[in-house]
Amino acid sequence: MKKISILIPCYNEEENVIPMSEAVTELFETELVQYDYEIVFIDNNSSDNTRILLRKICSGNRHIKAIFNAKNFGQFNSPYYGMCQTTGDCTISMCCDFQDPLELIPRFIQEWEKGYKIVCGIKTSSKENKIMRFLRTCYYKIIRKMSDVDQIEHFTGTGLYDRSFIQVLKDLDDPTPFLRGIVAEMGYKRKDIPYEQQKRRAGQTHNNWFTLYDAAMLSFTSYTKVGLRIATIAGFVMAFVSIIVALVYLILKLVYWERFVAGVTPILLAVLVLGSVQLFFIGFLGEYVLSINKRMMKRPLVIEEERINFEEEMLGSNMIKKIVS
Repeated sequence: MKKISILIPCYNEEENVIPMSEAVTELFETELVQYDYEIVFIDNNSSDNTRILLRKICSGNRHIKAIFNAKNFGQFNSPYYGMCQTTGDCTISMCCDFQDPLELIPRFIQEWEKGYKIVCGIKTSSKENKIMRFLRTCYYKIIRKMSDVDQIEHFTGTGLYDRSFIQVLKDLDDPTPFLRGIVAEMGYKRKDIPYEQQKRRAGQTHNNWFTLYDAAMLSFTSYTKVGLRIATIAGFVMAFVSIIVALVYLILKLVYWERFVAGVTPILLAVLVLGSVQLFFIGFLGEYVLSINKRMMKRPLVIEEERINFEEEMLGSNMIKKIVS
């Protein structure tokens, strides 16, 4: 009997973890009875009652497992690490807030049985804020045009991953993994399943401008070099223009020495413009340096505080290493 792993990352989802576990369990006990299953919750150091409820859920069903992170390790490391802890023949990653319809699970499995190693959920429409939807669309189109890798538009990581691809993730030496880019760059031939993203069942989203900016910069610094090329070209062009302006200014001053009056305003504006452009590209370059720094430090993806309902053999030396790279 094939085993399906369902990975559900969570953070302050006390209103959703019980309904989610019940819904997924019912799905496997009614529609997917031909499969064994496990549900793995990975909690990113919730501050509400999420962990208390997860302990209760796990005590009543051995199919449900939980990993408690020692602290919040971010929106990318925690799900990635959780996928590497699953034991099924394939792993399906789903949000805990019901924005990803559970009806996708049978569709993912159906395509997997046809031979696809990766099945991606693609948000063709969304009930989220229209402004956020527009900004996300612009971001995906920009990153797709700028990246050397053919990025997947409106793919957030929700999908099915065969055990062979999970092994690729385990072997990947990257302490700051960006799953969406990894799937596009290293993934097998995949099948895309369109769906409409629903509103959150309960609770509030934990995404904000900072987390969205962090995600955007991680993808830019990991999969594009256009930004650095633009900085180089812009610097060359502006240096050339500055030399021409300086020569023209010198000639005018020599020819019209008595009538030529040097204005302070043009010089001040030039300094402000050049200075702002320099600061922008220095900051942009700093994002690349920061990304390199994180990768060079080789810190673990996640440090566990506790895990529940995992078999004894999963607690061996290989698991203690926490997949540090």
